[in-house]
Amino acid sequence: MLLSLDIRDILIIDRLELQFQPGLNVLTGETGAGKSILLDCLGLVLGWRGRADLVRAGAAQGEVVAEFALSADHPAQEVLREAGFEPAESLLLRRINSADGRKTAFVNDRRASGELLRALSERLVELHGQQDDRGLLNPRGHRALLDAYGGHDELLAACRRAWRGLREARAAHAEERARLTEMAAEEDFLRHAVAELDQLAPEPGEEAALDAQRRRMQAAERLRGDVARAHAALSEEGAERLLLDATRWLDGAAEGLEGALAEPLDALARALDALGEAQQGIEAALADLEFHPGALEAAEERLFALRGLARKHGVLADDLGSFADELRARLARLDNGAQALAEFARAEAGAKAAYDAAACALSDARRQAGARLDDGMARELAPLKLERALFRTVTAPAEPGPEGADSVSFEVATNPGAPSGPLSRIASGGELSRFLLALKVCLARGNEGVTMIFDEIDRGVGGATADAVGRRLRALADGAQVLVVTHSPQVAALGQHHWRVAKEIRDGATLSHVAPLSADSRVEEIARMLSGDTITKAARAAARDLLRNSPAR
Repeated sequence: MLLSLDIRDILIIDRLELQFQPGLNVLTGETGAGKSILLDCLGLVLGWRGRADLVRAGAAQGEVVAEFALSADHPAQEVLREAGFEPAESLLLRRINSADGRKTAFVNDRRASGELLRALSERLVELHGQQDDRGLLNPRGHRALLDAYGGHDELLAACRRAWRGLREARAAHAEERARLTEMAAEEDFLRHAVAELDQLAPEPGEEAALDAQRRRMQAAERLRGDVARAHAALSEEGAERLLLDATRWLDGAAEGLEGALAEPLDALARALDALGEAQQGIEAALADLEFHPGALEAAEERLFALRGLARKHGVLADDLGSFADELRARLARLDNGAQALAEFARAEAGAKAAYDAAACALSDARRQAGARLDDGMARELAPLKLERALFRTVTAPAEPGPEGADSVSFEVATNPGAPSGPLSRIASGGELSRFLLALKVCLARGNEGVTMIFDEIDRGVGGATADAVGRRLRALADGAQVLVVTHSPQVAALGQHHWRVAKEIRDGATLSHVAPLSADSRVEEIARMLSGDTITKAARAAARDLLRNSPAR
């Protein structure tokens, strides 16, 4: 609810403070007195796009502050949370407009963007007039209005989930089809590459082993000669024979030396044992250096084949085995492609059936809600002297989407037998305002947290019709807050709170001011609205009758 509006140096307002109340608030005054300026000021602080030259002549800047009361579950609280603001019971919006056109905004004394103000305004205020700023005339918004009226939140959520599931299933199916098409284009390559890799059968670590084997065989001749000479030097014709001779000679002399040669003889025995071990190791090495004449050529061919295939496929030689597994998997997927596509097609068909069911349930609910809305509009139009008019909620098939497969439009026929059509084309100015009011009365239930503003929606009507308009506005304000800018005395008399907007000349400057009216002042203002500049006794009496016949305040 809008609690207050504080305006400084905007157009012909130098300083103005207004305190608003729940229920029906009416603002009246002569044409040009500044009633529309109040809406301009409210639009400025709410971030609406409007006229740029708002600063009062001679002032450096203009400023508007609006205070709103918020319940804990008010939709504006979520907007505040998303913007990083703490939830609050009171919301203070302040916007400064400098003379050069720059605008600065604050939300609860923190700098804020105009975008945030506009997001908040969508949850705080609805402005209705014959130009229908809130979109009642725009068919693109009619489906959302009908869904809100019908309370289709759960059905909409189910439809959106089903739509997401259908889109994901379609995307997965298309992706699999594209992947199989791509693989089919390289089927010959896959089969040839897998056959080539299977024939070679590479093993992890094989390249390093082959390289070491090749280098060893390449050096084998030179190495074998050295090892063979070493073996000969240690054989029976070499070191072994000399050690055996030395042992024999010492054995013969040992008896005469009474143990003096025991240790040398032990050492020689150990040397002969070590020599035998060395000979065995050398013989093993000589055996290793023996290879078949074609072994080197075979090792080189195998090594070159591994490295060539690795270069061909752009992988390491040790990764050829895992690369082959990957190609086999791709080939198996291609071979099983028809079965896989059938599974994806079944998944898409299931998602389509789920979406169709959700969209159908939503369509049925919309048709039922449309019928209820049509009945409600018939009841609302009669008091507005449009009992001969026909309002129709038209639902028709539309391109499927996340919110179903329906288009919704509100159409009217102003007289029996006349063709129906869109509100904006069929209804005249006075009729249009009453249609919009009736539609708002039907659609606004449950929106108690929103301040509704009606800007001269009673234009073009008078007498009993104006009284009916006022009574619908009064009913709409029950448990809510409605602000009405009006020229109709019948509507003004039904207000629960009344302000008069007037102009005055002060120090050579024209200024606008707004004053709350007492009971006596209301009689004078409504009498002026009835009779014009010259207020007669009859006008005052008529004004008292209007006020007396209005519902208790």
